[in-house]
Amino acid sequence: MKAAIRVEHLSKMYNGIPAVKDLNLSIGYGKVFGLLGANGAGKSTSVECILGTKAMDDGKVSILEMNPCKNRKELFQKVGVQFQEANYQNEIRVNEICEEIASLYRKPADWKDMLSQFGIGDKVKSPIKELSGGQRQRLFIVLALIANPQVVFLDELTTGLDAKARRDVWRILEDLKKKGLTVLLTSHFMDEVEVLCDEICILKKGETVFYGTVEKAITGSPYDKFEDAYLWYSDEETNY
Repeated sequence: MKAAIRVEHLSKMYNGIPAVKDLNLSIGYGKVFGLLGANGAGKSTSVECILGTKAMDDGKVSILEMNPCKNRKELFQKVGVQFQEANYQNEIRVNEICEEIASLYRKPADWKDMLSQFGIGDKVKSPIKELSGGQRQRLFIVLALIANPQVVFLDELTTGLDAKARRDVWRILEDLKKKGLTVLLTSHFMDEVEVLCDEICILKKGETVFYGTVEKAITGSPYDKFEDAYLWYSDEETNY
């Protein structure tokens, strides 16, 4: 079966210590997939290796049935990326950064319309430095979607957002999913994962400790709530 994102036996080490070990993923077209785990579990390294921005030690990756390293230029037009910590000049205005990003793509989305959808249409002339943390987060999601991508990578997409804004983002992503967008996301909000994700992978110290649906994660644990099950798989319960 064809997959929008396929990862086979991906491994990455730092100073002889595995950061990711034998990761295998198959994410179908139009699906939302959650890559979960505690801080340091290997999520960011996995995403960077999948995107080809970090060299893997072993394994094979394809995005839209293309090699992210060999087909970087072609994939650039079809893949959107949003990171939690995005580096943009504080003085640049929202409309300026949106226009700059849009100029990179052959068929960019209507960024003004997206700013309105994400509740920051009134900030179009504002410098980034004047945006609140939640407004910045929404802007970074818009920037990832300007490409009109077929696949988008979202890192902690609703960090810093209030409850209403989080649900607005979920609704928009659900609408985009219905139009065929494939999403790989990381999140520490389990209610978000339950609402959005078709399948999940939980990492612990670089290794996969669960792969499947939220329902199967609950069934395979001693708990009847997903957050408790996640903490059990990831060993994060000792931190709460």
